[in-house]
Amino acid sequence: MEANPASPQSQPQETARAAREVIELLEVLWERGKDMASSTPVSPSQLRVLYSLDREDGINLRTLGELLGSAAPSVSRLCDRLEALGFVQRLPSPVSRRELELHLTSSGKAYLRDLRAQRQEALQAVIAAMTPSERKALLKGLGGFQGALEGAGAVPRRRLAAKDVRSA
Repeated sequence: MEANPASPQSQPQETARAAREVIELLEVLWERGKDMASSTPVSPSQLRVLYSLDREDGINLRTLGELLGSAAPSVSRLCDRLEALGFVQRLPSPVSRRELELHLTSSGKAYLRDLRAQRQEALQAVIAAMTPSERKALLKGLGGFQGALEGAGAVPRRRLAAKDVRSA
């Protein structure tokens, strides 16, 4: 007897469940990698700030708060901690004397570069165990997922770096 394919109505639910499970496994993988890391640990909230500033360099606290869906005082405290670690700096805005711009420092950029390299290495080890057709399907699915997130306005569109344009 043939297996019943999932109904069109249940496919999004099953796909969301599978994605959630993969995300949870990735969190475990990242935590395991953190134990081996020699870099300064940051909280998940602080990491979201670093990612946001990496994508949107020079934004102010209000804009960062909007991106994170957080209140200004919370965002300010996060930035205080990251500034104390030497990962973020606040500079006067050239446009408005009343505003400060947020920038990643070279230490903040290095932290993200090292973290991403660690995560890339861990992912490559897992992906290498997949068949070529599974890797191709994963790449296509992840591209569609990212496009849907950006299209829904759930995340800001990532600015293409020169290296991204060259590799496209």
